[in-house]
Amino acid sequence: MPSAVVIHVTVFAAGALLGGSIAAAISSKNAPTPRPQTNTQPAIVGIDTAGRAKIVNDLAVVPSLPTALKHGNPGPIVDSLVRKAYVAAYDRRLRHPAWTAEHLTRRSLVSNGNDSGDRSKSTFVEDDSVPAPFRARLQDYFRSGYDRGHMVPAADAKLSQEAMNETFLLSNIAPQIGDGFNRHYWAYLEDWCRRLTTSFQDVFVFTVPLYLPRLEADGKWRVTHEVIGSPPNVSVPTHFAKVVLASKPTSPATPDILELSLGAFVLPNAVIKDEAPLEGFVMPVEAVERAAGLTLFSDDLKANSKHICKTTKCDVIIRRFDDARKKGSQKAIEAPK
Repeated sequence: MPSAVVIHVTVFAAGALLGGSIAAAISSKNAPTPRPQTNTQPAIVGIDTAGRAKIVNDLAVVPSLPTALKHGNPGPIVDSLVRKAYVAAYDRRLRHPAWTAEHLTRRSLVSNGNDSGDRSKSTFVEDDSVPAPFRARLQDYFRSGYDRGHMVPAADAKLSQEAMNETFLLSNIAPQIGDGFNRHYWAYLEDWCRRLTTSFQDVFVFTVPLYLPRLEADGKWRVTHEVIGSPPNVSVPTHFAKVVLASKPTSPATPDILELSLGAFVLPNAVIKDEAPLEGFVMPVEAVERAAGLTLFSDDLKANSKHICKTTKCDVIIRRFDDARKKGSQKAIEAPK
């Protein structure tokens, strides 16, 4: 059974890869004359198959790009975003995240004194770290008919104002149906993910926008989706997935031996009735990975995990966040969009 350290590295290996390989070359400043070049390569820090960081000295080094790429490599490029409360990969073509990853605990969801995140102080902003030609813009969402839907909810980033502000970057946003989805069922699912921290020690959440095919009248499968903005700029996903890995010690006597629970839920970007059972949206993790072109977890981890709906209740709590705000209640719970 994997240890807590291995699980943490497994899920956040993405963060290590996002930062890229670390290379360091040391040269002597005191050498009186230039030394002849050697074949010694700088040390590279990598992650082995067991999820352990190690020095890799036998990596093949490509001396130069193929001649076809003499004038530049076109990509595709995914912008790697490492934030205070999450890690994300931004899709330049679709102008929204390809995926986001979070690590939730009871402690991470608690306000941090005077510096805790206050949603009323956060505003949606364009992400200047994304090159201008590929950036989602505020004007793209203006009168689009879609909400600016958080992939990482603001309510998951209360540890500081900076952390919460980062959830309002448009690089963490995708177009979502508002009434009946983003403000309702999607918010219920986000709340369910947070409530898992009362039963599990660690909760890892991947949010993945999807573009799924639909069987049409002529018997052929097609993927069709809207693009918002003028000119058209931001793609509207047909579905969204939440993939959750939760862990806890098997017993107090064996804190390093963990029980793993895993589950994936795929929801259409459409109005969903409050009474719809969450288990009706369960999908195999492999189906999400295949549809998104991602590898979220290793085969060993999936094989050693129980389905999360067998280890905890997969029931959402209906909370009409937006209705409470409309009534002007000062105690209204803000919707985690």
